[in-house]
Amino acid sequence: MSKFALLLQIMKMKEIDYISLSDIEDILYKGEEISFASNVWDRINRSYDFLKSFSVDRIIYGINTGFGPMAQWRISDEDREALQYNIIRSHSTGAGEPLPDIYVKAAMIARIGTFTQGKSGIHKSIVELLMNFINKGITPFIPEHGSVGASGDLVQLAHLALTMIGEGEVFYKGEKRPAGEVMKECGLEPIKMFIREGLSLTNGTSFMTGIGLVNLINAKKLLRFATIASVMMNEIASSYDDFMSEPINAARRQRGQGVIAEQMREIAKGSKCMLDRKCEMYDKKHTEKVFTHKVQPYYSLRCIPQILGPVLETVENVERVLINEVNSACDNPIVDPETEDVYHGGNFHGDYVSFEMDKLKIAVTKMTMLCERQMNYLFHDRINGILPPFVNLGKLGLNYGLQASQFTACSTTAECQTLSNPMYVHSIPNNNDNQDIVSMGTNSALIARRVIDNSFQVIAIHFMAIVQAVDALGFADKLSPLTNRVYKDIRAFFPRFEDDTPKYKDIEKMIIFLKEQSY
Repeated sequence: MSKFALLLQIMKMKEIDYISLSDIEDILYKGEEISFASNVWDRINRSYDFLKSFSVDRIIYGINTGFGPMAQWRISDEDREALQYNIIRSHSTGAGEPLPDIYVKAAMIARIGTFTQGKSGIHKSIVELLMNFINKGITPFIPEHGSVGASGDLVQLAHLALTMIGEGEVFYKGEKRPAGEVMKECGLEPIKMFIREGLSLTNGTSFMTGIGLVNLINAKKLLRFATIASVMMNEIASSYDDFMSEPINAARRQRGQGVIAEQMREIAKGSKCMLDRKCEMYDKKHTEKVFTHKVQPYYSLRCIPQILGPVLETVENVERVLINEVNSACDNPIVDPETEDVYHGGNFHGDYVSFEMDKLKIAVTKMTMLCERQMNYLFHDRINGILPPFVNLGKLGLNYGLQASQFTACSTTAECQTLSNPMYVHSIPNNNDNQDIVSMGTNSALIARRVIDNSFQVIAIHFMAIVQAVDALGFADKLSPLTNRVYKDIRAFFPRFEDDTPKYKDIEKMIIFLKEQSY
């Protein structure tokens, strides 16, 4: 390896102690390798060494007892290693489509986050192998369905552990292959069972958290684009700009509202499209009986800070909860070298994540509804009074503009509304009623993922309509510098159109643009 290549590799490695959202984004999207500071390894080793000595001649759940309702049965010393393998193999019962790579990778980061707390009593080789999976691009096959979110994500985590013992399947370089075969090819050895590695690997909230982290990152992107779209809508409508002013939003003591209003003012800075109410309505004399320009625009244009403010605060709280979860010990029992004790409890219970995912999907749905209503304003010529129907730049009657795209947006928004019913309160007792109240956290995260994917579709169509509206009015040069940049970036791959053409590929291109761009 050249000195330059070695330097690049070193620069690519970031030593982490506390895992932040930016760390996670760097690993997921920028290909940074995960590495930990020496004190992290010290914590892991100390926890393992303590449990190794403490567990001698003591009854500890999952070490010399069965699991779940079978915990009343003692396990003999000669069967302890088999016990750890059995929980992995017996719980690999998932069904459905495999989780996409990005979600599995995020879940592995979350699992590592739990182990690096030094509260699990596992051997460091477990963390090392998980890091190698991430750094080498090995993605375990994990089915979507199986978790009730009670002892955490038992089924999904069992599938992860299955690959780590050299069984099961992984995705590697675009192919689904036997895990043992890929590990051998990459120079990796299956893990060994030292004390409780099987239980620790299968017990916890890492998959619901991993899915939640990707949901969070995407929701933040959606919120930013919804805010930009809202400014562009008001530019198109030539709205009076006082709805986003500091005095009116400061008068209501809601922090999120004030932040959104501030962001809108920043986005709109330099725009020549919106009107100053003082100049237009207060300083000028008006004698007309009917005002041709709306004195106040529709709610979907005027109430943006009030609508997106709660969305912003919800997203912020989701981030706080998920990052806390990543940096928490979420298995059971908890091994604590500090107090020299092992504590049995329920840190695996996924209520925190489940509740936040339900709140997130509701917030994203409301944001999607806002965009759909703004889109309707653009499409409805009798409402806006300035644009052709469906922002049709061709021959009316012969051409249809984005008429049919509205069907897709409405249908998808309606599905979001239905999916926004809470999962958090849909507990079903199981496991011989040992798990008599469960979180359904992974289901909550998966449904939130579906809502977020839907939202990208709706906002994609919305931006297609926005840039058509800008061209219909011919005032791209009057947009703010930032919204003009967005307009030009979109027009680079989605040109102005008059003739009717299929739009499904354009929608997909727009979704990719929204996920990859940032402003």
